[in-house]
Amino acid sequence: MRRLVSELYVRDNCHPFKATVLVWVQLPMWVFISVALRNLSTGATRSDGISVQEQLAAGGTLWFPDLTAMDSTWILPVSVGVVNLLIVEIFALQKIGTSRFQMYVTNFVRAVSVLMIPVAATVPSALVLYWLCSSLMGLTQNLLLRSPGFRQLCRIPPSKSDSETPYRDLAAAFCAKFLSRKR
Repeated sequence: MRRLVSELYVRDNCHPFKATVLVWVQLPMWVFISVALRNLSTGATRSDGISVQEQLAAGGTLWFPDLTAMDSTWILPVSVGVVNLLIVEIFALQKIGTSRFQMYVTNFVRAVSVLMIPVAATVPSALVLYWLCSSLMGLTQNLLLRSPGFRQLCRIPPSKSDSETPYRDLAAAFCAKFLSRKR
């Protein structure tokens, strides 16, 4: 069995490490940028004596004019939780015949997405805005990579599981999972 799996890795050029290498770069980068933004929001000063915190305090927009303060409206924290939950649900909707372990992992990530809301409500808005932008980029990437036209443009070879109508399939799966229960 091990030999067969190794032959498949070579034949299809799809070693599992290749699939996880991006996570090993993205996760530490996300943590480092989050810590840096938190430190900048709490009072770091530049070498010329100008406080970065003062600049962030006047650098916001809309309902969050002060990026060093928490979002009292909870719009940013709830948005972070909803976008992350949407990403998880998109992945969950594409899986057919998931194993028990995959179900546990999916439920764990759902819980983390929901728990991000109160965590995001207790940190500076600059940090939550970064998390929201990062999550929106992830959601955009997930949706774009489903598009056959985009995949062809990027020269990503088609696979057997690709659909010609991925967004229609996603909407149908969403309706079947969430809307059919209410009837």
